[in-house]
Amino acid sequence: MGSNAMLVDVVKLRAAFVAALLLWAPVNRSVFAQTELVGTWAPKNTEDVSRDSYPVDYLGLPLNDDGRLRALSYNEAQLAMVERQCQGWPAFYFVQGPFGLKIWSDNEPVKGGVVSYTIGAWEDRAPIVIWMDGRPHPSENAEHTRGGFTTGKWEGDTLVAYTTHMKAGLLRKNGPPSSDQATMTTRFWRHADILTVLAVVDDPAYLAEPHIITKSFQLATAPMSPVGPPCVTAFEGKRPGESVPHYIPEKNPFVDELTTMWHLPKDAVLGQAETLYPEYRKKIKATYVPLEPCKKDCGAVPPR
Repeated sequence: MGSNAMLVDVVKLRAAFVAALLLWAPVNRSVFAQTELVGTWAPKNTEDVSRDSYPVDYLGLPLNDDGRLRALSYNEAQLAMVERQCQGWPAFYFVQGPFGLKIWSDNEPVKGGVVSYTIGAWEDRAPIVIWMDGRPHPSENAEHTRGGFTTGKWEGDTLVAYTTHMKAGLLRKNGPPSSDQATMTTRFWRHADILTVLAVVDDPAYLAEPHIITKSFQLATAPMSPVGPPCVTAFEGKRPGESVPHYIPEKNPFVDELTTMWHLPKDAVLGQAETLYPEYRKKIKATYVPLEPCKKDCGAVPPR
């Protein structure tokens, strides 16, 4: 009888263990589904690197009328103004710029859970802290910064981050604007040594629909170069308080540049939302005149 009782106890113990395992397994799978993002990531620069070679190049941007008006009024000479020299770029520039990423985590000291991830700064953009501890976003009246306020959560092996409270800035270096109402939803996927980042920028002030940016990075063994020295302002011919250099939008001297050089439709150059979709090719098929095939110096920027 004693041995039978022991056998029953063993069976009960195993059953309790299996039941506990089944209850614990869903949480455990979620934990192990998370991906390690910490490390140094070198840019692949084969995707959405910021376009700023021409003053009026809004290709691929879904600007609304207000955004287009602001963009066409932009004059690059604004960067000579003392009060604008060190203004930096909004949070989403980490996907657009040509630089790599250094990501590290801050962990809870007892259980080791991740409290936050930080995407390191560069000389012209602020660090981005992704809070993973469930804290809420601040009031809409709270301070807006270059890095914004970001919270994150895991969806399987994808980190989904949501950024608010960014200062007004530029979508690209040649003037398309972003407002302080803009938000960014970012997804991070890791496949072996490749990290793919997809950022979706929503801006009710200047965008007709979400602006989507993607970029891939490769895990690097060498450390990233240190961030450059702090920005220091200097007099460049524009004294504080002087008028802001700008163009009257309807008289922007560069508005036809890409159309003249590359035969690109003006609707596409000026960031009309419909030009982002394949159907637009059918619309312009009867009127579009392509350039002659290149025979020499292909890829070189034509003389102006």
